[in-house]
Amino acid sequence: MKVRTRFAPSPTGYMHIGNLRTALYEYLIAKSAGGDFLLRIEDTDQKRYVEGATDIIYATLKRVGMDWDEGPDIGGNYGPYIQSERKSIYGEYAHKLVELGGAHYCFCSKEEADGQKDDVQNMKFNDPCKHIPLEEAKKRVAAGEPYVIRQTIYKTGKSKYHDEVYGDIEIDYDELDEGVLLKSDGLPTYNFANVVDDHLMQITHVVRGNEYISSTPKYNLIYEDFGWEHPHYVHVPPVMKDAQHKLSKRNGDASFQDLVAKGYLPEAVINYIALLGWNPGTDQEIFSLDDLKKCFSVERLNKSPAIFDITKLTWMNGCYIRALPAAGFHKLALPYYEKTLTRKVNLEYLSQVLQPRVETLGDIPGQIDFIENVLDYTPELYNNKKMKTDAAVAGNTLAEARKVLENVSDWDNDSLFAALKNAAEQLGVKNGQILYPLRIALSGKETTPGGATEIASVLGREETLRRIDDALAKL
Repeated sequence: MKVRTRFAPSPTGYMHIGNLRTALYEYLIAKSAGGDFLLRIEDTDQKRYVEGATDIIYATLKRVGMDWDEGPDIGGNYGPYIQSERKSIYGEYAHKLVELGGAHYCFCSKEEADGQKDDVQNMKFNDPCKHIPLEEAKKRVAAGEPYVIRQTIYKTGKSKYHDEVYGDIEIDYDELDEGVLLKSDGLPTYNFANVVDDHLMQITHVVRGNEYISSTPKYNLIYEDFGWEHPHYVHVPPVMKDAQHKLSKRNGDASFQDLVAKGYLPEAVINYIALLGWNPGTDQEIFSLDDLKKCFSVERLNKSPAIFDITKLTWMNGCYIRALPAAGFHKLALPYYEKTLTRKVNLEYLSQVLQPRVETLGDIPGQIDFIENVLDYTPELYNNKKMKTDAAVAGNTLAEARKVLENVSDWDNDSLFAALKNAAEQLGVKNGQILYPLRIALSGKETTPGGATEIASVLGREETLRRIDDALAKL
C-alpha cells in the first residue's frame, strides 16, 4: 500500500514549533517512502478559529519547502480537505455508528454531563441515555429533541495496540470516557472527525503528540466498529522549553514566524527541529530537506522529550548563513541595511565583511550601528593592555595613519592593510597599535564585525578621513 500521511492543523494562529515538527515528520515519512503528503484543515472548533490562520499554514509549509500533494487549495481525489465542508459526511457516519452499536444518542444537557465529572476522583460521565432503546431514541431525535452522539464504550479488559515509537501499548477500557462524537450543531469533535477523515483519505501513518496515546483506544474502537483497518501510529514526545515546561506560544515562546522575524533561516529551523526527537545515528548535524528525505526513518525517533535550545539553533543558523552564496546573503541582508542605514556605503563589500560573522540576520542592525555615526565613546576606550595602546599612543598612530591613508590610491581592504602594516614597520610599532585605535576612531566600538581596514573599505575614503580627524580632535 502506498504510504499516505496528513498534516491536519487547526487554524488558530501562528505555526508553533511543535506543530511544524509534526508536519515535518509526516512529510518525511511519506516522502522517504515515495508516498503522498496531504494537507487537511481541521476547523470544526469554530470558537478557536483565527482569521487568516489558514493562509499562515499555507505560507509556512511553502516557505520551508514542504509541498503537499493534496489539499484545500490544490484539490485531490479525497476532498473536501477542510473539515467544516465535510459536515454531511460526519453526520452520515455518526448515525451509522449508532446503528452499529458503537455510539448512542444522548439527550443530556452539557451541565448535566459536566456535573457528574470529577477529575480529582477520576469520575467520568456515566450517560444514562445509552440505556435508552434505539428505536425510542430515534423517535426523540425525529421529534426535534436536542441531542449529541456519544461514543459507547462497551468493551472491558485491556485495549492493545502498537505504536511505532513506544511499542506495544495496553490501556484499560475502564479508563476511557464516552466522549461526544457529533455535537448538537452537527459538527464533529476531533475524536470522530480525524478517524473518519483518515479512513476516507486512506491515511496510512498518523503522527501526533504522545498525549493522544491514552485516547487512541477510543479511535480504534471506531475503526473496529466500521470494520476499517487503523493506521500506523507514530506518537512523538513534546518539545520542551526546559525540563518542566512544554514549549508554548501561550507562554511567549517563539513560533516559526517569530524565529524568521528574528533572522533565522527557514532551512536552519527545519534542520534543527528535525533533530528535536530524531537521531540520524551519525554525528552529522547539517541536513537539507532533501537529505532528510533520504535518511529519515521512524525507527530512529526518540521516546524522550526534546528541549528546544535556542543557542544550538543559533549556531546552526550561523552555519547556514556562512554556507550561502555571497549574492544570496547580500539579498537577505539588504532589507536590514535599508532599515538601518541612510549613509551611502559599499553595501556589497559590507556583506562580504558581515557574512562570516553573523549568526542570525537579526544581528545585522547591531553589527552595523556605527556606520551611520560613530558611537559616543571616551578616550579611555583606547586603553588596551593586549594591544599596548592608550590615548597617547592612539594620538600618535592615528595621525600617522591619517597621512598614509590619504595617499592610498586603491581604496580596498588589501591595499589599506598593506599601507598601514608598512607604516607600523616604519614607526617600529606593532600592527595592532595602529589598527586598534583606527577601529575605535571609525566606530566608537571595541569590537566590530570587521577589522579597521575592512571598516574603512566600507565607509570610503572621505568618511574614513573625516572620522579620523574627529578622533584626533577628541585627543
